[in-house]
Amino acid sequence: MKRADKKSGGRIYKFLRTKGKKYRSRGVSIDDRPKIVDEKSRIGDWEIDTLIGKNHKQALVAIVERKSKFSLMRKGENKTAELVATATIELLRPDKDRVLTLTADRGKEFACHEKVAKALECDYYFAPPYSCWQPGLNENTNGLIRQFLPKKSRFEEVTERSVKRVKGLLNRRPRKSLGYETPTELFF
Repeated sequence: MKRADKKSGGRIYKFLRTKGKKYRSRGVSIDDRPKIVDEKSRIGDWEIDTLIGKNHKQALVAIVERKSKFSLMRKGENKTAELVATATIELLRPDKDRVLTLTADRGKEFACHEKVAKALECDYYFAPPYSCWQPGLNENTNGLIRQFLPKKSRFEEVTERSVKRVKGLLNRRPRKSLGYETPTELFF
């Protein structure tokens, strides 16, 4: 309709909300991710998400490795794209040689994905819009984190020491899906 109106010299398209502009997808789709990532047969494929504190004050960047379920997390003042990118790079840089792919949902907080991919020399993928459940391991991990930091938690009152404690508890917890090994044992 819009295109036909514009081609025929009409003016209606000028009053439409999108004015004929097409949506441009940010980033590479999870559908283009190598099949080996779905197999969880190698260390180095990570999922990333953010958890928000009460009243949308402060955030927690949570990153989990797909095969070992090894988790990393860092608290931040907010969930701006720049802060999330910086936290991601700082968390993963010590194990940069074990970072092959990163997968996120399409939240605005991941807008600096190119900076992260360049710094870590990895590929970055995104779940389709409205399919935040697709990188499902991080959703499961968020549920485990919420056992220690419930949704009503005021993150401004959560210390970095508490975050490290939660991370340690998750990474030292034997998992049935890992043959009762811990994520730390499998990752290292």
